[in-house]
Amino acid sequence: MSLKLAKTINTDKAVVEFLDDSSITIPKLQILNQDGSLIEGANEPELSRDHARKIYSDMLYIRLFDERMLSAQRQGRLSFYLTCAGEEASVAGTIAAFDTQDMVMAQYREQVALRYRGFSTAEFMNQLFSNIDDLGKGRQMPVHYGCRKLNMMTISSPLATQIPQAAGYAYGQKLKGRDACTVCYFGEGAASEGDFHAGLNMAAVLHCPVVFVVRNNGYAISTPASQQFATDGIAPRGLGYGIKTIRVDGNDILAVYAAATEARKIAIEEQRPVLIETMSYRLAAHSTSDDPSGYRSSEEEDKWRQLDPIERMKNWLIGRHWWDEKKDKALQEAYRSEILTELKLAEKRDKQPLSSLVTDVYKTTPAHLLEQFQHLQTHIEKYPDRYTGHAGC
Repeated sequence: MSLKLAKTINTDKAVVEFLDDSSITIPKLQILNQDGSLIEGANEPELSRDHARKIYSDMLYIRLFDERMLSAQRQGRLSFYLTCAGEEASVAGTIAAFDTQDMVMAQYREQVALRYRGFSTAEFMNQLFSNIDDLGKGRQMPVHYGCRKLNMMTISSPLATQIPQAAGYAYGQKLKGRDACTVCYFGEGAASEGDFHAGLNMAAVLHCPVVFVVRNNGYAISTPASQQFATDGIAPRGLGYGIKTIRVDGNDILAVYAAATEARKIAIEEQRPVLIETMSYRLAAHSTSDDPSGYRSSEEEDKWRQLDPIERMKNWLIGRHWWDEKKDKALQEAYRSEILTELKLAEKRDKQPLSSLVTDVYKTTPAHLLEQFQHLQTHIEKYPDRYTGHAGC
């Protein structure tokens, strides 16, 4: 895709001519209609039946998982939760195009990426309940997953910190000559942070093999995109930094997958960064602490529900005779049973031992931390009725 940003200057006469953003409009790649049919003239990416079914089943799983855990939070069983509802294709379509050795640095709405790589229901639940089997040892808020064996960097709450980290990690992959790249997820709200600019500039200048996936869902919590930036979305910023850029319909699984497949190829073969902007919508609240009715209308939400990415992919699968409603119903029932079973098991498991608070940072625990830990133990022993469920106190 090439964009003509200025007219040729007449060499016989100097002309002062300014450019503005209105002269740049980034097109949006779309392959599927909502009914599952192909857009006229569109080409399907190569996607086998089994691969397509896996992508769809993982999207469906996360939608059901999110619904169950949202209910658990409302019941007081969980302190906090963030859903991926409405943005499943933006994540599933990208992660499916990358190899397992590629590092993933996510924000906090990429549960599908973990599921796709093999994160189990028990592992999800253990993290959410911060129990004895939590890979993060209970030190993170719920939904802040991480998994070394799956090459999934632990999620941080502060926005955009993963962007320069991804550029740096990808640069390390390049220096070591690895046949791998890094994929970095974030929302358009994170693109308003300074780390976004530092990370993209570093990646562009040092030719880092990193693919930035920005999920543009229109809102940074309650702040609409119109109040965040005056540009045509985030894509023009990629071009401004000299990064190959594409915008796709984030609810179109085939468009996202096709773009991500080509993006990884560019990152690996050309050793340079790529930016993918997926245009989608957050169907649920920002988090369980948010009430979207205060900043967007029900009419707007209903309009986007008609563009549900899971329904669109299901329609495409059924049209290809790779799926049917009977299979869909059976899969939903199986997932709901599995999720509820693991939830009940995870919330009953012991918490992390209190002693783990001062481990894993220093080879030998410093004296001042040991002293603080002793004060904590003394305090808990003095008020045992106020502290329950702390193994190893």
